Order: sequence, then C-alpha cells, then structure tokens
Amino acid sequence: MASVAGVDCSTQSTKVLVCDADDGRILAEGRASHPDGTECHPDHWWRAWGEASEGLLDGVAAIAVGGQQHGMVALDEAGRVVRPAILWNDTRSAADAEDLVREMGGPGAWAEAVGLVPVASFTITKLRWLARHEPQLAARVARVVLPHDWLTWRLQASRSAAPVTDRGDASGTGYWSPGQGRYRTDLLAAAFGREIDVPRVAGPAEVVGEAGGGARLGPGTGDNMAAALGLGAVAGDVVVSLGTSGTAFAVSETPTADASGLVAGFADATGRFLPLACTLNAARVLSAAAAMLGVDLAALDRLALSAAPGSGGLSLLPYLDGERTPNLPDATGSLHGLTRDAMTPANLARAAVEGMLCGIADGVDAVLALGVPVKRVLLIGGAARSEAVRAIAPDIFGVPVSVPAPAEYVALGAARQAAWVLRGGDEPPAWPIAVEEAREPSDAAAGQRVRERYAEARMKMHGI
Repeated sequence: MASVAGVDCSTQSTKVLVCDADDGRILAEGRASHPDGTECHPDHWWRAWGEASEGLLDGVAAIAVGGQQHGMVALDEAGRVVRPAILWNDTRSAADAEDLVREMGGPGAWAEAVGLVPVASFTITKLRWLARHEPQLAARVARVVLPHDWLTWRLQASRSAAPVTDRGDASGTGYWSPGQGRYRTDLLAAAFGREIDVPRVAGPAEVVGEAGGGARLGPGTGDNMAAALGLGAVAGDVVVSLGTSGTAFAVSETPTADASGLVAGFADATGRFLPLACTLNAARVLSAAAAMLGVDLAALDRLALSAAPGSGGLSLLPYLDGERTPNLPDATGSLHGLTRDAMTPANLARAAVEGMLCGIADGVDAVLALGVPVKRVLLIGGAARSEAVRAIAPDIFGVPVSVPAPAEYVALGAARQAAWVLRGGDEPPAWPIAVEEAREPSDAAAGQRVRERYAEARMKMHGI
C-alpha cells in the first residue's frame, strides 16, 4: 500500500496528513504551531514541519505542500531570507495598493491583466511597501517566493534545486495572469522598482524534485486551491471556508475578471480556475465574542441559538482586523442597534454569528454575480464545527448548505496532489468525501432582513 503526505503550512500552524494513495484514508497526522502575528520568519515553518512530521514519513512515496497564500518571502542571491515574511493578513501595504491601482490604469486594467485588483493582502503590494519603507533590505532581494514555494524548496534533497510554484498560488501574487498563464514581470518590476527572479510555474501533477528519503515532491499550491482539491470540488460547487479568514470560492472552467475587486480571479490546482472572495474576519470573530462574554465556544453556540433571528436588532460589523471585502484595511468592528432590550449575552452571541456570516455572504454574492454556476454550498473550516453557524448559515445565504465531515482539507488536498504526482494521469485520483445532508433555509426572509440591516450599518459607517 503506497502512502503520501500532505502538508498545510497555514497562518497559525503546520499540519501533516499521511494518507493511503488509493482512497485517501488518513493513516497518521501531526501538528505544530506557528507564532501569532502578521509576519513570520520562515524558519518557524521549517521547525513546525519537523515537529509535525516527526515519525510519520517512513514509507511515504510523495509529498506536497499547501500553504497560506500571498505571503512575501524575500530571498537574497544565496537563497537566504532577507526579512521575516509579511503575511497575507498584514495591512501595512494598503496605501501602496492604492498607489499601484492608480499608477497602472485603474481597477479594470488590473482585473484584465492579472484577474485581481491589488489590496493589501496581495504579494505585489508588499513588494512595493518593502521597496519604499525598507530600501536597504530591498536592495538585497534577488528573488521572491510564496510560503508554500519556500517550504517545498527546503524539502528538496538537492540544495542546488531552484524554487518552483504552481499556477494556483502564483495567481494570488498580482504579477501572474491566470487568463494568459504567464508572469507579468513588467508589473512586478514597476511595483518593486526593478526585476527580480520568480519561481518557475510547474504543472499540476509535475514531479518537481525529491525529498530526503526519496519521496517525490509535488508542486504544492495555495491553501484555498488545496482545500478545493481536498473536497473534490467541481464546477457548480461554492465552498465557504471559515478559518482565520473567511473565503468563498467556486470552481470555474473559465477565468474571471472583476473590476470591483471583490472577487479575485485565481487559478486552481488542476488547470481550472477559482474565483474567490475573502474576508479577514471569520472564526476569530466567534472566539473574540466568547472572550468578551466570558464563555467558551460551546456556550457561545448555546447563547446564539437561544436568541431569535436578528439578535434583537443588533448588527455587528465584524471588522476586528480591518477588512479586505469590502476593502477597509483600517476599519474596526462596530455594534449597531443597541437598546436596553437588545443588550443581552444571547443577542450579542447571535449578532457575532450573524455578522460573520453576513460578511462572507457578501463574498458569495459577488462570486455568483460573475455568472459562476452554483449547485451546492459546502461549509468548511474551524467555525463550521459550530452548531450555531450550521443552523444560521442557510438562512443568511438563502440556499441549502452542506457540511462535509470535519477534516484538514488543505492538508488532504495537498495529499491528493501528492497521490496524483505518484500515479500520473490527467485528473487527480478520486477520493470519497463524506458530506452531511444539506440543511435547507428555515426562514430565508428573516435571514434577508438580517442582511439588510447589516448592509444599512455598513453604509452608515463606511459609505459602501
């Protein structure tokens, strides 16, 4: 029986799954944490990989890495890390993003060129920030890679190997075009002030090298692309992932370009496309609300479900870490509709759930507005384990919602890619995924009223 390993190098931790290459059955798993924050030295990822994979890799025939998107890993001529990686959730480059959009012809020109409109999350804006604010460090930079690129490169047994990437993760940089399937090094050079090296884009199932012990290395991909692969998502699926960030993405046979910037027209890990909307605030909205109320997450669930839809008139704009959709990097959270009757723990708990879901529902609407077909919504991520989220989501989204069995879908998708690398072929191997029966909306009209109040609060606060 051949086994493969999938790695999820996420914002908060590294997870490793060892799976049967034929059916995806999980044989072993490990985890190790990363430091908290919006920047991280890649050495922490290497340490976490070592801890998470210890004792798991005997007999593993192939490995692939799924990693947090957009992080800027700047390397010098010798391959040394120039500074700690600036991660996707760092908003310091918001002004640089605005400058780039203006300088390069506006939002429509960017969407047409690279499928996205720069905001602080994307790598190209971080490169501009580095050039402007740390010119001495910028002068040392010879190459820029992404977090999954760097870890895949470190796994190479050959120290002379060059970094590679895949089309999925490359499509989130702001200097690779999904529609054209090539780098836009002119945009990169304009942002950074000069040309620097970028990783070669490997094919979806290409063997890109060999790890210690002889395991084949797959190209890896970004975390959202890996999650889609782990779920076996196909055209017609809309996936809502509620982790550190909230994402809504769909598999599409054609590239998309959204000049509003709400949807990034990414590529996926199979040769298709993955239009995606992202919020900065998802599961941590619930943990923050629980901390405010002095309860654990299970108690927060019970409180939220004990309140009526609409939270007694409370609406939470959950912009606790700024926001990306809509693009409000300097925003803070706000609670609207406060009255004496509304100010109960139950209403606040439900407002946190409703506010988080309203934010991601705007992203779902933006994806669907591009003409992407939807047959089902799949709800995954840490917050999908919340019974309150499961119960309230169908009404907020206004469509049936299915929840796949809890799993580390990014690591599972990376493992599926590793199995694809091992077996070859035009499509990845079929691995079964257990999905609970869809929950239908119980009161879609109430959900629509919640969304309308949320939109009114957002308009009053931010004018959008």
